[in-house]
Amino acid sequence: MSIDRPVENVWDYPRPPSIEPSGERIVIELGGHVIADSTRSLRVCETSHPPTYYLPTEAFVEGVLRPATGTSLCEWKGEASYFDLVTPERIASRAAWTYPEPRRGFAALADHVAVYPGRVDRCTVDGETVQPQDGDFYGGWITSRVTGPFKGAPGTMGW
Repeated sequence: MSIDRPVENVWDYPRPPSIEPSGERIVIELGGHVIADSTRSLRVCETSHPPTYYLPTEAFVEGVLRPATGTSLCEWKGEASYFDLVTPERIASRAAWTYPEPRRGFAALADHVAVYPGRVDRCTVDGETVQPQDGDFYGGWITSRVTGPFKGAPGTMGW
């Protein structure tokens, strides 16, 4: 069931990003399976980006998260580690990430996992299908709740 919320402009989001608990129902599907389902996510909002949802690790079906190689660095959150998402029918390489030791101010992200919506079959927020943020690096979730323009499209890297 969808809850009416005011539309947010991503240019009103703070920098550094904010973290807020979300009771929205987040469902992630891959290979014909629901691989995660939660009403206890964290919503990270940063200037020019649609929100990214971080689900508690326990929201994922056992065996779906397989550690992947490589790391990346966020100036705010710290060093990210990646996961492949695995079902019997499909593997989505480096489709999810976590901050095992988040920096000060982002400790709430420990034991939470974010997913690139464009690398799985479907993500929903309160039943609404998410549109992925443009670009291979960004993992924002675009819904009717947010307006842009959003960073990530060609020509926006310098924003």
